Parts: sequence; C-alpha cells; structure tokens
Amino acid sequence: MGTHWKDILPIDPYIVKSNSLLQDADRQILTLLYQPLIGPIAFSLYMTMWGELEQHSIWAKTATHKHLMAMMQTNLHVIYEERAKLEGIGLLKTYLEESAEEKLFIYELQAPLRPVDFFEDGMLNVFLYNRIGKEKFQQLKKRYSHPAVSENAVNVTKPFSEVFSSVQPSEWKVSDDVFDSLAPDVGDEFLKIGKSQSITISKDTFDFELFEAGLSDTLIPKQALTRSVKELIVKLSFLYGIDPMQMQKVVMSAIGEEDRIEPEALRKSASEWYQLERGQVLPNLVERTQPFHLRDSENANSEIDSLDQELIDQLNTISPRKLLKDISGGVEPTQSDLKLIEEVMLDQKLEPGVTNVLIYYVLLKTDMRLTRNYVLKIASHWARKQIKTVSSAMQLAIEENRKYLEWAEGRKKTGNTGKKTIREEKLPDWLKDNKKQEPSSSESAVISDNSEEEKRKMLEAFKGINGE
Repeated sequence: MGTHWKDILPIDPYIVKSNSLLQDADRQILTLLYQPLIGPIAFSLYMTMWGELEQHSIWAKTATHKHLMAMMQTNLHVIYEERAKLEGIGLLKTYLEESAEEKLFIYELQAPLRPVDFFEDGMLNVFLYNRIGKEKFQQLKKRYSHPAVSENAVNVTKPFSEVFSSVQPSEWKVSDDVFDSLAPDVGDEFLKIGKSQSITISKDTFDFELFEAGLSDTLIPKQALTRSVKELIVKLSFLYGIDPMQMQKVVMSAIGEEDRIEPEALRKSASEWYQLERGQVLPNLVERTQPFHLRDSENANSEIDSLDQELIDQLNTISPRKLLKDISGGVEPTQSDLKLIEEVMLDQKLEPGVTNVLIYYVLLKTDMRLTRNYVLKIASHWARKQIKTVSSAMQLAIEENRKYLEWAEGRKKTGNTGKKTIREEKLPDWLKDNKKQEPSSSESAVISDNSEEEKRKMLEAFKGINGE
C-alpha cells in the first residue's frame, strides 16, 4: 500500500539504539504526556523498539522489518507512517546506511522531554491540553510539580572555587597526551542519561526576512531577537498560524523592560492574538495527512477496484500543502491558497485526503486556480454529505460533475450583466467529453455511479496533473 515500498521493504534490516540510557521515569512520561499526542500505535512502536534494547544497553541486535511487523502484528505501511510521528515529535531519529547489498536503517530512540520542559514548551503543552481536556491536564500538571523553595530562603551554597583549588600543570603526574585522552575514541560517544531535546520546527516555515523587513530598532531591537526567541517565534507561528507580518505586532507587544523579550510574555501575546482571531478554540494537533483509520484499504469495496489504488494511496499519504507544492513544480503555495485550504479543513471539517481530492478537482475545472467561492461551495456540499474517504470523494466528484459544472457556469454569469457567458475554461478531455454529452436542463444531471469509463477518465486527468 502507498509508496512506502519505494523507501523500505520487509527484508531491509534495522538496528535500534538509544541516544541515552532510558529510565523508568521516561516510560511514565511517554505514557501520560506523549501517548495522547501520538496515539497508541506510535506509542507501541516506540516501546517495542525500546524492548529490543537489553538492560542498560544502548545498542540492540540487528533484525529485519519483517520481524518488527510480526512483533506489532501490523503491516509495513502502518509502521512507516507511525515511525514518522515519532520522528516529528522528537522521539526518534532515523539514519540510513546504504550499500550495494542492502539498506540498513538505524533507529535512534530519543528520551522524552523532562516534565518541566514539556509543560513549558509552549506548543506540546497546548496540544496536550486540547487533546485531554482541562481537568485531566490539571491533574497531570499537579502530578509533575511540587512546592518550590520559599522566596525567603537564602542560597548559601559554596561555589566550586571556594572548595577546590587549581592544580598547576607542573604538578601533574600524567603524560603530555592528557588532552587527547580526554576525548572519546574515534567513532564513539559518551553515555548520556535522560538527555532530551524539544521538537524542532523547520526554519523554512517562517520568513524571518519578511518579518524583519521595515522594522526599526525602535520597534524591535535586533539584540532582543536572540536565538531562543527566534526558535520560540517559529514554534508560535506554526502553532497559531501567525504569518510574519502579524508576528511583528505579537512580538512588539511582548517587549519588556530593557528591550528584552521574555518567553512567557511572547507566549501570552501569541495566545491573546489567537483568541482574538479564532475565538476560544485552542489549536489542535491534527494529522498532516489522512488519518489511517479513514484510508481506503486495497480491495475494500468494488468502487475502489475500478479506481487506481496507487493514486488513492498518494492522496491518502500526502498533505494538502505538499500536494499544492508538487502541483506547482516545487513552488511554495501562496498564503491565500493555504488560508483557503485551512479554512476548508477547519470550518467544513474535511479530512486531509478529502481536501486533496477537492484541490485536484477544482484545479482541473478552473485552469489551475483555486477560486474561493467555488472551493467553499463544493466543500460545504461534501461536508453535508459527510464525505470522509478519498475514494468516496472521488466517486462523488464523478456523480455530481454536471452539477458542479453548472455551479462554475453560474459563478461566471454572476460577474456579467446582460450578456450570455460563453465557456472558455481550459478543461481536461474527460470533462470536455462530459460537456458534449450533457442533457438539456430538463433531463437528469446525475452521472451513473457505475460509469467505469468516467472513473477511468477522471483517473487519467488526476494522473496528468501529477506528471505520471
């Protein structure tokens, strides 16, 4: 299923290692804080890999992915998808060592964030709150907090320099290569315990040049934009959907005394902006691609048999943003297009895979343009029909093709007064053929759901966009 077989096969070997010595506390953190975010299958994959490590060991023994499939009682497609979740949330790093004989995958388990880092992350904590609710979140927060030292207590701890004295090089009774001996051997690394890093968001998701363009030091001093502040800006931009121009106002309202930007003030400012723009609904950690339980399994029904399973898998496993980028030959989608697609998914609650079919369909009918009113009208129709899967969206697009053509005609006619509009849209062959065969307005406009020829033509049109 899908295109995972291009990257990985059951016979490919893998080996598990850990970047630090995992502890029982990590198991509890994974269960209570991470499992609600990544789901039970990704959680099980992490724990299965951890189980392959012997006690107090960093490296496991080599096995094949077929072994992993047997252990988890699932297929390689699921493992491939769930592995990506672990990578995205910072619990796994994947390395590929390729030779002429084989591909060796190295799965390096990453320790979860410490509770203090998780609850102060600014993104993961918001996602967790939204996923489990206020009451359970408060219980977990209390579980991982404790009374602080009183502010009235004075720190009287002695520093290192007051306790120990420095030994001069002339007093050393070691060889001259002491400094060389301090480093680990080539190819080795020192054992770490519980070392963890926060999740990373690609810097490409935020345009700092646009953010800084036109800003003077009187508005946002350059020295205030430290590395940690910039990393937080990228996270908040991703979390709340704040573009660079809007982020200028958010950051300016967070500048405190001595022209410093405190992380907590920045988080609060971003949260207040989001509540003004979107109301009280918190951002959710949504799947970037079609949820697995809504993906059409091969040969699941007769309708899918008549369509191309590989195409359906592609629409199931790609995000709408990536789809738009691929269609444009690698060019990033415009902000207006992304905002429109986000609105469709948020307001109409269309699944990512269904949104992909909508993108394909509209682009085919409007000369590669996403026309807002047209997109929203079809999206609301699919929402009322409760379309949840790629195959059902494709099927409905075929059945309602003539109705959607009439909507497109109506949209064009609305913009003109007194003159009859002549269709000159650039259409794929399968749509042109349908138009020639259209019945009069008094005849039924519904295409038979058994029209295999229509499905074949739609499939070819979809493939044409993807360059296949």
